[in-house]
Amino acid sequence: MKKTDLEKNKALKLQGQLRNEGTPQRFGAAAAPQQDRRDRRRQDQAQGLVSFPVKLPQALADQLRALAVERGTGVNEVTAELLESALAAASTEN
Repeated sequence: MKKTDLEKNKALKLQGQLRNEGTPQRFGAAAAPQQDRRDRRRQDQAQGLVSFPVKLPQALADQLRALAVERGTGVNEVTAELLESALAAASTEN
């Protein structure tokens, strides 16, 4: 047998093994179903949440992410908390 024939046989053997293994657990029926956008939007609306995109400087966004990781919460929660405290401080000044 030629070397190319040996390599072809190895490839065919590997393909057969991969077919017989089945689907990994992270795919297929065992995978957790992900929410689609409509369901997520309905849940957010039920909680009184509103999408509010803003453009921030990269350094500020990095600080928000770092603070969220430090506190073990999400960026949305940290941003809401900081906005509430800033708005409360601004309303007491006036």
